[in-house]
Amino acid sequence: MRPKMLKLLTAERRLFHWINGRLHNRHLNFWLFYLTHLGGATASVGVSLLVWAFAPPQLKLPALQALIALAVSHLPVAVAKRLYPRARPYLALPGTNTFRNPLKDHSFPSGHTTAIFASVVPYIAAFPVLAFILLPLAMTVGFSRIYLGLHYPSDVAAGALIGAAVAAGTVALWS
Repeated sequence: MRPKMLKLLTAERRLFHWINGRLHNRHLNFWLFYLTHLGGATASVGVSLLVWAFAPPQLKLPALQALIALAVSHLPVAVAKRLYPRARPYLALPGTNTFRNPLKDHSFPSGHTTAIFASVVPYIAAFPVLAFILLPLAMTVGFSRIYLGLHYPSDVAAGALIGAAVAAGTVALWS
């Protein structure tokens, strides 16, 4: 392995251990265990479907864009998980903190992070003031994936990039 790549992997593992180990406390355990589910399929699709069906007209287009971005963004995630079969941290690194029923599929990239970023970007594009609420929420979901021992920081960064890029592309196609 190249020295620069080894340095990057070492730095990533150090950051992972700091988030997953040193930051652990009972308050974060409670909140992050539940907040992480906002990036799951049930919450991300369900919220956008509910907004699209029942919200005022000005929210219907961002909701539809979020639904399309969610569907499209999971294609590159599925491909990447097959091309880069990276073991999840709790399976690869002894002493990793994790919680009940952890996922067993490949780690790279984070699907939950992809979903939350694909979901929030259309709303932020339509109503930029929502960035103050939705961006920290999306970042918290990504952080929770590391905290819970399910992803490395690069998995989360890749998921955020994929979700945001696909959502931005979806919004741009409407313009």
